[in-house]
Amino acid sequence: MSEVTNPIQACNDIFFKPSGVFKAVNEHNNWSWVPFLIVTVLSVLPGYLFINFVDFAWYQDMLINTQYGDMSPAEQNQIRSGMGQSAVQMYMLIGGILGPIVVNAVVALYLHLMTKSDEHNLNGFTDWYGFTWWASMPAVINALIAIALIALSSDHQILPTVISPLSLAYWADIQMSSDWFGFAQSMRLESLWTIYLIAVGIAQWTSFSTKKSTLIACAPFAVIWAIWFVINLM
Repeated sequence: MSEVTNPIQACNDIFFKPSGVFKAVNEHNNWSWVPFLIVTVLSVLPGYLFINFVDFAWYQDMLINTQYGDMSPAEQNQIRSGMGQSAVQMYMLIGGILGPIVVNAVVALYLHLMTKSDEHNLNGFTDWYGFTWWASMPAVINALIAIALIALSSDHQILPTVISPLSLAYWADIQMSSDWFGFAQSMRLESLWTIYLIAVGIAQWTSFSTKKSTLIACAPFAVIWAIWFVINLM
C-alpha cells in the first residue's frame, strides 16, 4: 500500500484506498479542512445551478401544488409572493452549507461515543468530526453528476431530483407529491458508500473487528431508514 503523503492525494485515494487515507488522517488531523471545503462547496453548487437554470415560475407552481395544494388560491398566492427566486436560492445555500455541518457533528458525536470503549482509541470528538468529512467525500461524485446533468439539459422544466442523481427518487422517478418522496430522496448510493468508508475508518482507527465496525457504521442509517419506512406505511 503506497503511503498517503498529502491531503490532495488523500482526496483522490479516499475513493480507491480508504484504509491508507484514514491511517494518514489519524496522524495528520489538520488535513480534514480540505474535504470540508470540497464537500461544502459541492453540496451547494448543484442547487445554485438548478435554481438559476430551472423555469422558476414552473418550479414555483409545482412546489405550491404539491406542498400547499389543499390551501385556498388566496393563501397559495400569499405563499407564492414570499417564494421568490432569490429567497429559494438563499434557502438552498444556507441549507446546503449548514446541513452537512450539523449532520456530520451528530455523526461525529455518535462515533466518539461508540468507540470510547476501545482502550487504544485516543481520538476525541473533533478527530471524529474531521473523520466525517472524509467519509462524506462520495457526495462529490453525486454533485459532479448533478452538475453535468444540469449543464447538458435542454429542458428548463426539470425536477429537483436532478440535484440528487444517485438517489432512489431520481432513478424511480418518484414525484414530489408522493408520500415516499422524502424517503426515496434519502436512499442514495453515496450514502451506502459513506457507510462503507465509515466502517473502514473505524476499523483503521480502533481495534474493533471488521464486523463490529460495520455494525457501528450501519446502525444509525438503518434505524433512521427503518423508522421512516414504517411511518410511511402507517
